[in-house]
Amino acid sequence: MEKPQKKLSKSDYEQEIAKLHEELVYLQEWVKNKGLKVVVIFEGRDAAGKGGVIKRITEPLNPRICRVVALGTPTEREKTQWYFQRYVPHLPAAGEMVLFDRSWYNRAGVEKVMGFCTNDEYEEFLRSCPEFERMLVRSGIILIKYWFSVSDEVQEKRFKARIESPLKRWKFSPMDLESRSKWLDYSKAKDEMFSYTDTKQCPWYVVNADDKKRARLNCIAHLLTLIPYQKTKYPKIELPTLPEQRNYVRPPMDYQSFVPEMY
Repeated sequence: MEKPQKKLSKSDYEQEIAKLHEELVYLQEWVKNKGLKVVVIFEGRDAAGKGGVIKRITEPLNPRICRVVALGTPTEREKTQWYFQRYVPHLPAAGEMVLFDRSWYNRAGVEKVMGFCTNDEYEEFLRSCPEFERMLVRSGIILIKYWFSVSDEVQEKRFKARIESPLKRWKFSPMDLESRSKWLDYSKAKDEMFSYTDTKQCPWYVVNADDKKRARLNCIAHLLTLIPYQKTKYPKIELPTLPEQRNYVRPPMDYQSFVPEMY
């Protein structure tokens, strides 16, 4: 039996995440300068830590280059569209990275398990999804897929934390309760989804997410290995001196409304 890993200290974690943040900035500049189109999909069970990883990736980056897509429930009109249609407008142009906080794989997960789609729609998704992703790759998009794996014990602990904390209560939804009662159904759906969509061109990368801090570090470090990049060499910049304030008189302070300094 494997011994449990020693808990990662806050200082060690912050030291490592700072290094990875610096590399992410270099990756961002490479994507921008080379006109790359990058899509990263984050899937997994509820409370697996997908949102936390996405937040740590985007934290040091320019939101004009790296943006997050987290779509809500499809509208009545979207339900009548080609299934992938609502995701296509969010795909990147040259020089952009798009992080999908859940994606078209909703059909193979929650829609399948909760009965939100028909069996015919589900089977068609399994047939068409690999070809859709191959089309994306052929168009020049770099497609990366992560599955965050969490044990039932850890998920229960995180659900309880969401219920008890005012800062996390918004994260808990009635669907989370359903996911607990259908744990086995979700496991079977995930296995079948992998059997169709874990392809050579677009493989799934599984992240052990029981330890949030390690999951974040491991995922970001792995992401950096999948897109070859070089560190940007910035030109030396000298700030010009401020011009003399001739013929300028600042308006009186009481002409402006200042935020009260409470802190």
